[in-house]
Amino acid sequence: MGVEEGAEKSTIIFTYGTLKRGFSNHLLLQDIISNGDASFLGVYQTVDRLPLVCGPYRVPFLLNFPGLGERVWGELYAVSARGLIRMDELEGITKAHYERLPIKVQQAQPNIESVRMAEAYYAHGNYAEALWKTNGEKGYSIYSEKEAKGYVKRKDRPQHLTFLEQIGLFISSSGQQDSPNSCYCNKHLSTAAPLPIDVVNH
Repeated sequence: MGVEEGAEKSTIIFTYGTLKRGFSNHLLLQDIISNGDASFLGVYQTVDRLPLVCGPYRVPFLLNFPGLGERVWGELYAVSARGLIRMDELEGITKAHYERLPIKVQQAQPNIESVRMAEAYYAHGNYAEALWKTNGEKGYSIYSEKEAKGYVKRKDRPQHLTFLEQIGLFISSSGQQDSPNSCYCNKHLSTAAPLPIDVVNH
């Protein structure tokens, strides 16, 4: 069941983080699939090297900097226009949290010519470069349980801070982190006061 790959107005979406099977936000995709508005197409990898990093609360971000980072593993879905509205809402498209942009992916089998175009939710360009530097300009090839350790669900984060404020605090406190990919924010953001964020537009 679910929307067919060739169905009218379906969009091919590459998921690399919490929307994947086994992660917290996959419940949304399961609901979209059960309503007939999405179908799983398989496991894919980016053709280009792209930075995959973690921000506040171990939230994953793909950065639109081709040639940096690693080739990233994820899952591909065909999503209807109705399903896409719900995914865009989760990813904060209208709030400049993420931006949905083209991406080139291929299946794992090396002998199969499976390169195809899709779209992915990248970190918004307003803060992507600062996030890359905060992570020591090192990225992951996959967001696995190891990378997701310490992830905090949205409902359990400080409600007095917007997501962009949380990102700004994570970036501004980077000098105090023990290592490029340690999550300083998990320990300190809950009590931190909101700070001005120069790296993002409100």
